[in-house]
Amino acid sequence: METESEPYVRLATLRQLHQVVAGLNTARSLADTLQTVADGVITGLGYELACVNLVRPDGDLVVAAFAGNAAAEALITGRVGSRVSWERRLHMGEAWGDLRFIPHTEGWVLIDDDVPQWHTDGPEPRFEDEWHPRDRLYAPMYTSGGQRELLGVISVDRPRNGRRPGAWGREALQMYASQSAIAISNARLRANMQRALVRLEREQQALRASEESFRQAFEYAPSGMAIAEMGGDQHGRLLRANDALCRLLGRPAAVMRRYSFADLVHPEDVGTLLRTSAEGGRAELRLARRDGTYVWVSLRNSVVADTADGPRFLLTHVEDIEERKRHELQLAHRASHDALTGLPNSAELRARLSARLCSRPGDRVRATAADAAGFEPAYGGVYDAGAAGAYEYEHAYRGDGFGFDPSGGAGVGTYDGHVHAVAPDGEVDDGTKGLAVLFCDLDGFKSINDRFGHHTGDAVLIEVAHRLTAGVRDGDTVARLGGDEFVVLADGLGAADAADLAARLRNGIVPPIRVDGRAVRVGASFGIGWAECGMSVEEVLNSADQRMYMEKRSRAKVHRRAG
Repeated sequence: METESEPYVRLATLRQLHQVVAGLNTARSLADTLQTVADGVITGLGYELACVNLVRPDGDLVVAAFAGNAAAEALITGRVGSRVSWERRLHMGEAWGDLRFIPHTEGWVLIDDDVPQWHTDGPEPRFEDEWHPRDRLYAPMYTSGGQRELLGVISVDRPRNGRRPGAWGREALQMYASQSAIAISNARLRANMQRALVRLEREQQALRASEESFRQAFEYAPSGMAIAEMGGDQHGRLLRANDALCRLLGRPAAVMRRYSFADLVHPEDVGTLLRTSAEGGRAELRLARRDGTYVWVSLRNSVVADTADGPRFLLTHVEDIEERKRHELQLAHRASHDALTGLPNSAELRARLSARLCSRPGDRVRATAADAAGFEPAYGGVYDAGAAGAYEYEHAYRGDGFGFDPSGGAGVGTYDGHVHAVAPDGEVDDGTKGLAVLFCDLDGFKSINDRFGHHTGDAVLIEVAHRLTAGVRDGDTVARLGGDEFVVLADGLGAADAADLAARLRNGIVPPIRVDGRAVRVGASFGIGWAECGMSVEEVLNSADQRMYMEKRSRAKVHRRAG
């Protein structure tokens, strides 16, 4: 292709290359563009073989176009090479700017990978820069912009002058790959625009019959519709909103024109909105009403395009899905909560415990945390004995929704973003604050069920659940494990705090429960366990369960001696 000492040859080649690049943007389809890219390597860059490998949506690369050899084209066109194999090739050999050259002395290790290839054998090179049939030269094509993504790879073979390309040839190939990437991206954009137009033709035939019919269909549609600007400084601004959307959001049409959907979306759903493709994009998110509440909607975007000028605006369909979302939330709640008492069920309890535990042994956590500086107790454990029936503690609530403090506390260390749970040592309050697990089993409940029936038993369970919930802090968890067994999770407690809590809850259950004009009583036995990192959920629950039975047997012995 080149002779370094003859500049006029480079100039002629540059003119030819310019014509080839200009032709890249004249192709009418993506397939035509890809073939034009391959043909341009042959006609403008002086190689005998060229192959265009295009990145598919799944990341692998398919041979999308081939030029220079009909037999090779028929053999490998449409075949796929894995992304892993391609990444390996693009990190081997010599880097010539963005180009990658793998000499035949190294390329033998690639013969058995899954990348489609066409090569022949040949003699060893007679001089240093002679091209060998097994030499490989790749020109990656990257998308333009700050974060470049691999769009495809042009592979070339057999330079007509029989030599490896010099500085000028490398620069020309690299520039051609860059221009080819732009042409392919533009072809894809045009193809997407054409597909959007086809969808619009299919779905909106009645709307496009005339401007008046479109206006009527838009204005009187039973669900929300909006037209927004596309592109420019005002991208996304609402140009028009129909009556159904105005009623849904409680905002007049004149006011709606001041906003874009980005202004109205719930803060937690901004990412969902941004990830929604402008063309044919779908999303489920919340939009703000005038009264400050939010409504769940389904958004579907279509590009309304002009055949001459391209995309002009977005047509957005807004469907109210509040009822469906409420139903989904109810189903999710039923799956994680007890149907009778409304408390978290066994599965939810285990999930919350599991989220609090890790495999790091508790003694290592305690030793490390003891040496850490700057940790202050997140939970004070101050019990107000003067308040009748009250159970008050001073502490700062943060964390996962049931009293867990991610900032750490006495005896608790924060490592790798996880707040480790550590149990107090023994029954004596040593100042360590941990996650107490109180296992509760009702005493005398079976006899109530047997004497008065399940209706009375269910009423007792509901009232016990209410009393347990009323006796704990807002961030604590009260769960029904099954039958007449309950579990309380309370974080940030010392040993004395946990004992006081168990006594308070027991005393709260003892008062008579009135059911259908009849007063019944149940007692409660509590076992106090501790959730500690290094333990499994079942170990934590079994520990608390065993302590509960120890207390039940101990109290039974006291009653027998007293009798």
